[in-house]
Amino acid sequence: MNKKTIFKHLVVLALFFPCVIFAQNISGKITDKTTNLAIPGVSVLIKGTSTGMTSDFEGNYSIEVNNFPAVIIFSYLGYESREMSVDRATSTLNVKMSESATALDQVIVSGFASSVKRTNAANSVASLSAEDLAGVTPPQTLDGALAGKFTGALVSSNSGAPGGGMSVKLRGITSINGNSQPLYIIDGIYIDNSSIASGGLNAVSGAAGGGSASSQDNATNRIADINPDDIANIEILKGASASSIYGSRGAAGVIIITTKKGKSGKTKVNFSQSVGFNEIINLQGQRNWTEALAESEFSEGALYRAAEVAGALRDYEKEIYGEKGFISNTNVSISGGSDKTTFYAGLTRNQEKGIVKRTGYDKTSFRLNVDHKFSEDIKISLVSNYINSSADRGFFNNDNTGTTIGVALTATRPWDNLMPDANGNYPDHPNNSSNPLQTRDLMTNNETVKRFITGGTLDINLYRGEHSDLQFVAKAGADHYTLSSTVIFPKELQFMRPDQGGVNGVSAVSTATNTNANYSAFLVHTYKTNNNIDFSTQAGITNEQFSQQVLRVSASDLIASETNVDQAANQAVSMFRLKQEDFGFYVQESFNYQDKVIATVGMRGDKSTNNGDVNQFFYYPKASLALNLHSFDFWGEDKIVNKFKPRVAYGEAGTFAAFGSLFTIYGNTSIDGNVGIGVPGIRGNAEITPERQSELEFGFDAGFFKDRVSLEFTYYKKQVEDLLLNAAIEPSTGFFNKWTNAGTLENNGIEIGINVIAFENDDFQWNSGVSWFKNQSEMTELNVPTFNLGGFGNSLGQFQIEEGKSVTQIVGTTGPGTPVSVLGNAEPDFQMNFNNQFVYKDFTLSFLWHWKKGGDNINLTKLLSDFGGTSADFDGLNVDPEGLIRNGEYRINNGLFAGNARPFVEDASYLRLREIGLYYSLPQENLEKWFNGNVSNLKVGLSGNNLVNIFDYNSYDPEVSNFGGTGLSTGVEVTPFPSSKRFMFHLSAQF
Repeated sequence: MNKKTIFKHLVVLALFFPCVIFAQNISGKITDKTTNLAIPGVSVLIKGTSTGMTSDFEGNYSIEVNNFPAVIIFSYLGYESREMSVDRATSTLNVKMSESATALDQVIVSGFASSVKRTNAANSVASLSAEDLAGVTPPQTLDGALAGKFTGALVSSNSGAPGGGMSVKLRGITSINGNSQPLYIIDGIYIDNSSIASGGLNAVSGAAGGGSASSQDNATNRIADINPDDIANIEILKGASASSIYGSRGAAGVIIITTKKGKSGKTKVNFSQSVGFNEIINLQGQRNWTEALAESEFSEGALYRAAEVAGALRDYEKEIYGEKGFISNTNVSISGGSDKTTFYAGLTRNQEKGIVKRTGYDKTSFRLNVDHKFSEDIKISLVSNYINSSADRGFFNNDNTGTTIGVALTATRPWDNLMPDANGNYPDHPNNSSNPLQTRDLMTNNETVKRFITGGTLDINLYRGEHSDLQFVAKAGADHYTLSSTVIFPKELQFMRPDQGGVNGVSAVSTATNTNANYSAFLVHTYKTNNNIDFSTQAGITNEQFSQQVLRVSASDLIASETNVDQAANQAVSMFRLKQEDFGFYVQESFNYQDKVIATVGMRGDKSTNNGDVNQFFYYPKASLALNLHSFDFWGEDKIVNKFKPRVAYGEAGTFAAFGSLFTIYGNTSIDGNVGIGVPGIRGNAEITPERQSELEFGFDAGFFKDRVSLEFTYYKKQVEDLLLNAAIEPSTGFFNKWTNAGTLENNGIEIGINVIAFENDDFQWNSGVSWFKNQSEMTELNVPTFNLGGFGNSLGQFQIEEGKSVTQIVGTTGPGTPVSVLGNAEPDFQMNFNNQFVYKDFTLSFLWHWKKGGDNINLTKLLSDFGGTSADFDGLNVDPEGLIRNGEYRINNGLFAGNARPFVEDASYLRLREIGLYYSLPQENLEKWFNGNVSNLKVGLSGNNLVNIFDYNSYDPEVSNFGGTGLSTGVEVTPFPSSKRFMFHLSAQF
């Protein structure tokens, strides 16, 4: 070898040698700072490069560093990110990571099998933690816990009866006849939220025989079964731009619930006990009775005077609604495990008496969640929940027989003698067909639920490489429950006696059995390129099966004291069966450039047995883009605006056609003993398709003064096409109506959220948040004639679907012969939430105000009490525009009888203190001294729900709906079960 060749080799070696000398591996173990246990899956990245990897199941990592000094970034969802500097002397770097106090602000769901940091999200997705749900005061039901907690939702109570009854609408009306409630998914399991009316109530009340055929039986919705104490966090996908991945079930939004899991380390036992009471929010009071007034109204002045002298005048409103129902919530949970297996087990008992005697709710819930790692690459998660509940809900809402407790109360005067004698015998009501005290004390309306929810997730790492990995995820779940309802109207009730025109007693039982099952499998591939782009690819298939059967048996003319349905002279049986199977697939691609540019595209395809063509796929695309402008070099540091992320997202989702709209449902008939088939009035449509929603959302997230102030702004526009409507057709067809896709509606809305760290030092912290949002709807296309629904006629007010007008408009006539005109709108002008948390040393004060501005109700309770002559404001003069005619007379004579619905449409605005709580946590050093370290986090407190309620609405509460939580027709009031406020005392501890 000559000198020249040797020299060339030396030059090459000299150039290469520094790389050999200075390139080295840095390795270590990543553990939890508190438990000292390994954290698998931590992202390890050399800052300013694309070189990275993830820690293994034992928390170990090893990464090659070429240039020094360097900074290594360690990040993991739910933990505070850490940046660690290294130099040439570093070979081992062990890292301890702390759980993030704001972990839920960092993680949201992006698909079936993956998550994304909130800072990178292109959608406005609301997240609620366990503290948000139940940290201030325990909610009565899960859906009730959502009220006032996030933007874009109208959450309202349909009934104050124990056991719930809520309506949740996300970003306006998404369907007129189809499903309007969001899809609930718990740990990957599709949860049924049906509202199933009890059998037998309408047979007595005749409510559906009057102005509306809709259910008015004060039914609960089944999401009330879920125990809020078991929940770790909730994510709300409010529109199609986020929920598109759920296809034909995502148009009304998706609420994704994750329950609590165990953590490796010391076994922890948590105990909490809350006790308290409830009482009615707003009694109406009595008319200002005098002997002369009683004489002029009912010719019963002497009876009034006699009762007054005897001290027998009674406030029957207080007698019925004046109970202070006892509340007890007990929760015990245990969690822990090893580095291989973790578990969480929770037992909860909720008991709540109602503000009406013999009403109440009693629920027991047991949950067991187990996670197990078979190896570094295979793990399984199993969840299970058993629920047993019983609700006594009384007899309320509309009726056409004068028999419900609320309607009977409207005809009850303070001198009426309705109290039982010493032998328990009740006198007849002298002014009505029903004695409401007798009905309250003797009738039964009970719902019992036995429910089992279970599911599992199998997670397999098929491949791990330097730049990519491949993961397989399989999920399966089932939700099964049996709802048993018992309704008994004994024959001794006044309105049941044959001499009063009754049917000698009614007994009814119904059993609803529901089973949901869902299966899915996904592949998730991630790839890190050399030019700083991370790709995440998902593909999967899904299968959902739904089955429901409702069997109702009612009997009348009971034999002796029997209540069995077979011990009666007359029986009637009805049955409803639903079966549906859906199949879908989806693909999604996301890419991320250094957390600066984040984009996602995806597609969902669905087919269903509920479509006209069961083999036809309907496709729902999505796309989104977010830019973290503050991460680019041009942004710089020390700006007032330290973060700014513009974002835009588009997506489509659907709503399956209502079950039964695909086919014609024939009835049965019997003529002269011969059975046959009866032709119904509604014809099915074999070409029916799902309703289809498209949504465009754009906005920005910003941080000011080093994130002490954060701002979120979102504007959305969503359009729902192929609306499922019940259209009139030519009677010559043999039918009167048929199901058809025949309309388009549009929602536009704005959502603004501001959070402020107002003050912070070692002893005192003040965090505050304000949110403001509004939605406007319009019927942009209607291919059938204008039609009405959800009311009792134009003289009382009802909803009207009309092209070019708001979907939630309330119309009615305003006098004899006048045309129908718009009298109001159920949609609020806007809503606003204001929450604060003050922490001073070991004391914490939190409260939430909720302001709903605008939005009208149809209030018919006052009209019924006018007919009974008992309205508290009957003698006022503020309803008549000229101030000349008494309120009660005006509503009857110048309202109903004059064909004027204007007096019944009322502003339903309110300002409400949704919740408030004051807690004291005993100092840890005292617990160490008193309990030798065996007790931690001992806390006591006081809280309340709905303690302050400010509104001008002329009834018990503006939050009300005679027709329950389904469909469009919320905000119609007919003598409801009034809502209540709650006062609670709390004790909790961890062992």
